Amino acid sequence: MAVPVIDIKKLLDGEEREMTMEQIHKACQEWGFFQLVNHGIPHSLLDGVQELFKEHYKNSMDAQFQDSAVVEMLESALSQGMNLSATKIDADWETGFFIQHSSHKTNTVTPPLPANFKETMEEFAEEVKGLAERVLEIMCENLGLEKGYLKEALAGGNGNGNSPFFGIKMCHYPPCPRPDLIDGLRSHTDAGGLILLLQDDEIDGLQVLKDDTWFDVQPIRHAIVIDIGDQLEVMTNGKYKSMWHRVLAKDDANRMSVAAFYNPSSEAEVYPPPQLMIMSAEHNGIDNVNAKSGYAYPKFVSKDYMKVYAEQKFLPKKPRFEAMSIVGHAVK
Repeated sequence: MAVPVIDIKKLLDGEEREMTMEQIHKACQEWGFFQLVNHGIPHSLLDGVQELFKEHYKNSMDAQFQDSAVVEMLESALSQGMNLSATKIDADWETGFFIQHSSHKTNTVTPPLPANFKETMEEFAEEVKGLAERVLEIMCENLGLEKGYLKEALAGGNGNGNSPFFGIKMCHYPPCPRPDLIDGLRSHTDAGGLILLLQDDEIDGLQVLKDDTWFDVQPIRHAIVIDIGDQLEVMTNGKYKSMWHRVLAKDDANRMSVAAFYNPSSEAEVYPPPQLMIMSAEHNGIDNVNAKSGYAYPKFVSKDYMKVYAEQKFLPKKPRFEAMSIVGHAVK
């Protein structure tokens, strides 16, 4: 088995469209992760993002990382002769920054991005946002939801003019002297909606957990990795799952990663659509079917889930949803 790689351009081919739609549907159901090729984002733009980010890391981030708390933590563990072969250090061997996008403008990053890097990231943001909305439409069609449902749900629904939260996490995973003692990024699921990842096209390290086995998400030049978040799992009533994933540290490589998050707005009410709950109830043979019969998840406000997630990111997912069952009683 391997993480699915799907040629989205085949959706334009009448003979291959149905097969490609099914491939995406199965990937969302069984993996929660897949890679898209021929997605329409210019290859020159993707190359530019990687080149400029690697240059920015070398010029503005590397020295700061070497003086960081996580480096000190590992050095301290080694100086004390600790052998943590069974238990890794509870930290991440990564460095980076977050760019939140609003009204087609990026927020301020410290240190400031060079002008050409900032312009490239603004162009990348618009391209990847468009791809995210295209994938959401494919999901709607596969799930039998009305056109635009998931985009509107992520925005908060009710035609209130809100927009989904959109931002980009820029990460580097520098060479680590003891990758057996610490991960680049500990195992977790993502909290939000749809995540689109441009990963290093030469260096591996990203893995996804399926059937108790870790699978590599192999680097494919110019591919975009699609990752389903917890709240999108809820919005599909569990038809599509968020999956545990991690990044392994490397002793001989500096891996970069650019992850775009298309998440619910902070005030969005997150819950499964009634039609999917009814379908679930019917599938389970429940008599007197109604929407609540197939209700697999609590209804909650996105910002409340994000507060719980911030404290429990690396802990089991189920208790986070259970916590929302309590908080969610206030959401009608």
